Amino acid sequence: MKEVPAWLVDEGSTAEMRRMLSSDSPVDIETLAARARAITLRRFGRTISLYAPLYLSNHCPSGCAYCGFASDRTTLRRRLEEDEIRREIAAMKKLGIRDILLLTGERTAVAGFDYLRRAVEIAAEEMPRVSVETFPMSVEEYRELARCGCTGVTIYQETYDRGRYEELHRWGPKKDFLHRLETPERALEGGIKTVGIGALLGLSEPVEEALRLYRHARHLAKTWWRAGISASFPRMRPEQGGWQPPFNVSDHQLARMILAFRIGLPDMDLALSTRERASFRDGMAGLGVTRMSIASKTTVGGYDEGETGERGQFDISDERSAGEFCQALRNRGIEPVFKNWDGAYNGPATQIIPTGGLKETIP
Repeated sequence: MKEVPAWLVDEGSTAEMRRMLSSDSPVDIETLAARARAITLRRFGRTISLYAPLYLSNHCPSGCAYCGFASDRTTLRRRLEEDEIRREIAAMKKLGIRDILLLTGERTAVAGFDYLRRAVEIAAEEMPRVSVETFPMSVEEYRELARCGCTGVTIYQETYDRGRYEELHRWGPKKDFLHRLETPERALEGGIKTVGIGALLGLSEPVEEALRLYRHARHLAKTWWRAGISASFPRMRPEQGGWQPPFNVSDHQLARMILAFRIGLPDMDLALSTRERASFRDGMAGLGVTRMSIASKTTVGGYDEGETGERGQFDISDERSAGEFCQALRNRGIEPVFKNWDGAYNGPATQIIPTGGLKETIP
């Protein structure tokens, strides 16, 4: 990919989505909520699948203006060693967690591919579902991770506005906009079964950002139709660098976004993390969201060690325990699901074949 692909800027096919997202939309949010709730109930039932993140390392060579792990932050740098990873996973299992997301910063000599591959092997011994949210990799590297038991990759574009992207990613390997945009497809080509995408809301104008995210999700779903695709809606949260986002995304705007995505992408998992307040997460459960994080720590480790006074990548909002969160779901008639994937199905996908469209570019 040498140019911004045509599917990312195709205005003609997203007019209805723009109409639902717009703040002056003629479609009121109650109507969107009713439609989204009916679709969610029909396609997913009264369930929310749960996962939890485990930060393996906060070493990072990049200079992302909005990130608490950027290389110019004064964060104490560390990585988990093998015995620490095992203890953290054991502590997470005691909370009931069976679906784990392993995170690092961008690739470094301290926390590179070999380190990540070993971490995946360890996690796959205990967890039926292991995903990673790390640095972009090659097709062969993703294939190797899949062989080790990794089934999912989460990779956020952060912002789909190329000009803003170049401004915010001040230095480091993350500066390459197109390489990052291609990453979900390299992961799928390497045999990873599911990919999660998203934009960090607050970095760019939110309606345009949501439209580009929608086009990306739709492109992946059409091109890699045998794979699982999910979309997330992370809003900027305070981080130790004190960077202030230029765009405020209100609760009303975020809710409209999630509801519109449910209507436009009825079969896609939509995720909402502990970045959001408990009341907002409770309100969106069952309306459109089908996947949520619980008991999250954004420090390196944190489940076995407990609180260390260290500040994480960003501040979380929903600090409820796994038990408290699950009870809140049950009170709303929603079943929390800790395991919806069996380890017997792990290994590279062998039949995910793209259906074309990868060479689309702006004329």
